[in-house]
Amino acid sequence: MTHAPYPDDATGMTQRILVVDDDPAILRLVKDKLEGAGYEVSTAPSGQGALDLIGWRGMPHLAIVDINMPGMNGLQFCDAVQQFSDLPVIMLSAIDEEETIIQSISRYAEDYVTKPFSPRELLARVQRVLRRIGDFAYTTDVVTTVDEYLAVDFPHQRAIIAGHPVQLTPTETKLLYLLMRNAGRTVTTDFLLRRLWPLEEIFEDALRVHVHRLRQKIEPDSTRPHYIITDRGVGYSFPAKR
Repeated sequence: MTHAPYPDDATGMTQRILVVDDDPAILRLVKDKLEGAGYEVSTAPSGQGALDLIGWRGMPHLAIVDINMPGMNGLQFCDAVQQFSDLPVIMLSAIDEEETIIQSISRYAEDYVTKPFSPRELLARVQRVLRRIGDFAYTTDVVTTVDEYLAVDFPHQRAIIAGHPVQLTPTETKLLYLLMRNAGRTVTTDFLLRRLWPLEEIFEDALRVHVHRLRQKIEPDSTRPHYIITDRGVGYSFPAKR
């Protein structure tokens, strides 16, 4: 069996991909190709089904999402999942209109593949996105345990502080996801602003307010932060996973 060059994240776990499409033949085709390359693949026939799957299995490393599906479509799924994460998405759709492609890439997607497609090309795009995104330390369990004091339930937008749930706002949840996904590395202020508010002009002061509020919720002492560390003039970091 031939494996992808980067099938594992930095923790050594097999990278997980969620495929969302209402066409069973597409689900089988993509699943077989990705599993043959060494990835762990789960599938869902609808946007709501994909959200439910994330709720009980945890976050994938990447999602491949069709746009046109009954019920919750692909764009609505992306809207929902971005309430609590910055999940990398490749759109897979028969829609090749320029405006739809531009909207998808500017708001949600790392890449856009039109149907019919080459499975080999899709695999190459998956590998490229995963190489670029990061190592995903911490963020793929349903409830991600950092240590005895802090755990995070991203799908349900809450932190668990010394065993007690604390509700987070969507912005706080997504901010924490971005920092934890890149644990051990400084995430620049510019990157955080672009990922948290992709369609708005938001300034650094607003980000500082959200960081301050998040620290008040998750830090044992928000005046001496242990989890969200400021790299002055550059950005913020989360401690590397031990």
